[in-house]
Amino acid sequence: MTSSSGQAAPTANAMRRALRRARDGVALDAAEAAVLLQARGEDLADLTASAARVRDAGLEAAGRPGVITYSRKVFIPLTRLCRDRCHYCTFVTVPGKLRREGHDAYLSPDEVLDIARRGAAMGCKEALFTLGDRPEDRWLEARQWLDAHGYDDTLAYVRAMAIRVLEETGLLPHLNPGVLTWTDFQRLKPVAPSMGMMLETTSTRLWSEPGGPHHGSPDKEPAVRLRVLEDAGRSSVPFTTGILIGIGETYAERAESLFAVRRVQRAYQGVQEVIVQNFRAKPGTAMRGMPDAELEELAAAVAVARHVLGPAARIQAPPNLVDAEYALLIGAGIDDWGGVSPLTPDHVNPERPWPQIDELAGHTRAAGFELRERLTVYPEFVRRGEPWLDPRLLPHVTALADPDTGLAREDAVVTGRPWQEPDEAFTAVSAGRTDLHRTIDTTGRTADRRADFDEVYGDWEALRESAAPGMAPERIDADVRAALATAADDPTRLTDDQALALLHADGPALDAVCRIADDVRRDTVGDDVTYIVTRNVNFTNVCYTGCRFCAFAQRRTDADAYTLSLDQIADRAAQAWEVGAVEVCMQGGIHPDLPGTAYFDIVRAVRERVPGIHVHAFSPMEVVNGATRTGMPIRDWLAAAKEAGLGSVPGTAAEILDDEVRWILTKGKLPAATWVEVVTTAHELGLPSSSTMMYGHVDRPRHWLGHLRLLAEVQQRTGGFTEFVTLPFVHTNAPVYLAGIARPGPTVRDNRAVTAMARLLLHPHITNIQTSWVKLGAEGAAEMLRSGANDLGGTLMEETISRMAGSSYGSYKSVRELVAIAEAAGRPARPRTTTYGEVPEERVRAAEASGGRLPELLPVLED
Repeated sequence: MTSSSGQAAPTANAMRRALRRARDGVALDAAEAAVLLQARGEDLADLTASAARVRDAGLEAAGRPGVITYSRKVFIPLTRLCRDRCHYCTFVTVPGKLRREGHDAYLSPDEVLDIARRGAAMGCKEALFTLGDRPEDRWLEARQWLDAHGYDDTLAYVRAMAIRVLEETGLLPHLNPGVLTWTDFQRLKPVAPSMGMMLETTSTRLWSEPGGPHHGSPDKEPAVRLRVLEDAGRSSVPFTTGILIGIGETYAERAESLFAVRRVQRAYQGVQEVIVQNFRAKPGTAMRGMPDAELEELAAAVAVARHVLGPAARIQAPPNLVDAEYALLIGAGIDDWGGVSPLTPDHVNPERPWPQIDELAGHTRAAGFELRERLTVYPEFVRRGEPWLDPRLLPHVTALADPDTGLAREDAVVTGRPWQEPDEAFTAVSAGRTDLHRTIDTTGRTADRRADFDEVYGDWEALRESAAPGMAPERIDADVRAALATAADDPTRLTDDQALALLHADGPALDAVCRIADDVRRDTVGDDVTYIVTRNVNFTNVCYTGCRFCAFAQRRTDADAYTLSLDQIADRAAQAWEVGAVEVCMQGGIHPDLPGTAYFDIVRAVRERVPGIHVHAFSPMEVVNGATRTGMPIRDWLAAAKEAGLGSVPGTAAEILDDEVRWILTKGKLPAATWVEVVTTAHELGLPSSSTMMYGHVDRPRHWLGHLRLLAEVQQRTGGFTEFVTLPFVHTNAPVYLAGIARPGPTVRDNRAVTAMARLLLHPHITNIQTSWVKLGAEGAAEMLRSGANDLGGTLMEETISRMAGSSYGSYKSVRELVAIAEAAGRPARPRTTTYGEVPEERVRAAEASGGRLPELLPVLED
């Protein structure tokens, strides 16, 4: 293993140049950072002096000049079992050793609460949950303990204990459960103001090569750990991370680790602190013979971290690992000592006791700074509030936080407070601009963007940089004529290269693709153009997910924000039934106050008012939101929704099922794999869904191809998709377009190619291809009917999402208008149900009598 200390020293010239750039405040590159990591003696003094100035400027800007913070905490080692095998770790043990010491695989609830209560009595405000990564995947004893105590997995136990600590002690949980998925963050965010995981290093060789400190540890793969940092940012979770120095990484690798943290922070603004920790060899470990990282090396790493991460970064060095060299680390640019416990030892470094808090305050004061207590969540995030703090945690945090500084209140009473949602039904009263579904077509939206445009979506400049490489035009060399011949003969035999060639087709070649698709459509579903008499109900537009393509979402305080009451939702369904509707389609924003059970209440309210109407509701994102807020598995949540009366699920929130594109389009929406999991589970439970693709933004034909192939694959497994809906991107008010990143929607060529190729690539698995009149208009929809589509969607009666984005084609169509679109394409039209069945005669007559349109004298809403 190569030691960083064994590398050749940089030249004096290289060091002088890098130091000068640091002094001058010039942005360093990775090579310069690697040079500065080797500064010692006078060079180190020069480096730390400039780093300290950067730190001081940051504290001044944050409103707490001369303040170094710490968190008074207790350490809760929930389990010391782990599926990883890190060669320097003494925290992790094995079941046999735990048994010999008289311990179970996990701390019991009583043990957890005993630690937390004693900490609260001593004035602690943080409960640091530390544990090994998913031990049940490796150890049968862990799996048996969880089963015996009624927990599906370790994270379910973490969640349950975090809630009990909140409710029974008032301590704020900080969770360190290791590698988490995007869905895991949704599960845990409501119960913890902050979470963390050390990046440690981006050196892949230390993980992949035998003998490396992380070899044999699946959760230590750098790409996996970086994805966790990104998912934390996407989920708006205040997150602690850091690097571990001296484990065999080179200076270049150490520098790259810092730049990787900076890239994530730039993109998502969610890294609340960066720990720079020095390796300490421990007896009984495979790395017991490795030399400790020297304190000058630690000081250089802190100083370089400060220069790389900038003045706004909060940088910590653990005070029990610095051998009383407090002034050296303060001088290097730290502004935080991390968590310090007056009660529990540092279970990760048990040989290194915490300093007494009074002693730490004295050392800090001797260096010219004041020691102040903070909460587990940093002041910046306390002041930001939503979406960084879940509403269920706000009472717990605000009870302990100084309202002016966001630091801990010294006189705060640490006591338990209720966390869990009340069992009663969803009782939201209507609020905000609840007539938006009508006035969007008259007075329009109040402004072209949200008031928090510059913050809620992440860093626009970083997004431009990440979007550029993958969005370059593609050259296609495949033979278009051969591809057309294959499509005409048997579209299921199209290769990816042939499909791409046809997706790029234009002129006569595109005309030929559309003719072939129309022929396949005729042979598969006939000439009838179908439509459904339905009403859209978007029950709230309050949302903090940060989808960059969405102009519908609003903050609760924005002028166009609204939330409907249960009675108003049911009223709209009843009005739709009166004019012949067979379906109500309901979706809404991810409102932070919406209980996970509210979705069941909404369905029940509609079905009780209109027993015969089909409820087509809740996108996969809403399903995940409901499941994570209730703590239920996705399958159980969907089963409960079905029992409440849910009939089918919209396949929206798909956008493009390729995370390369998704993470440009959205900050916090569910990943592609989770979307597939939700719709697959719905299908398995007997809940059909539509499928969709939104295109024409930062995507390319290769993304369309991958998306369509994935949908066909899911359909072959489940058979649950009722149709595929093409959704052209409406750009006008979309944030990603206003920021200059997305193109202005698809071209006519794109629309024809996508519709035709959807027909060919989904054949024979998904037989219904729907075009969107609300996005394309009547003429555009008719053209798509000549290009392979067979369905016009619904009357809608109200449509807010596309109209907020800038669509100019209105919010409803009468039955007569939909029939006219079909006639313009030379085809007959007929109504259908959600699942493309026959519509009862009574419903047909009701729709014909009213035209499927709400009469103006019928009040749509009573506020």
